[in-house]
Amino acid sequence: MNHFTMEDMQNMQRELQENYREKWGGLSPEKALRQMLWLYGELGEACDVIKKKGHLQIMEDNAVRTHFIEELCDVMMYFNDVMLCYNISPQEFEQIYREKHHTNMGRWQETSQR
Repeated sequence: MNHFTMEDMQNMQRELQENYREKWGGLSPEKALRQMLWLYGELGEACDVIKKKGHLQIMEDNAVRTHFIEELCDVMMYFNDVMLCYNISPQEFEQIYREKHHTNMGRWQETSQR
């Protein structure tokens, strides 16, 4: 089975942005805030599914689950747009993500052992 990678997502977003370049104006650092606000709006829509349908329906009702996943996809699409605005590569993101994970793995150990 093939893995769906962040590089795949960014390539798809580049293709989408290029397809609508004349209408949307492309991506740049100056447009990152706009894309972040769209991301925030889509995250709110995903939260609305949880609020209105509940956890059980997301887990057991295929239509609700599909709708929830579609909203998460919208979030990821705008997330990748923001990364593209700042020319953040999947490799650069992975490095920082792994470093952050390492930090988080030890962050609360002192307080949890008390």
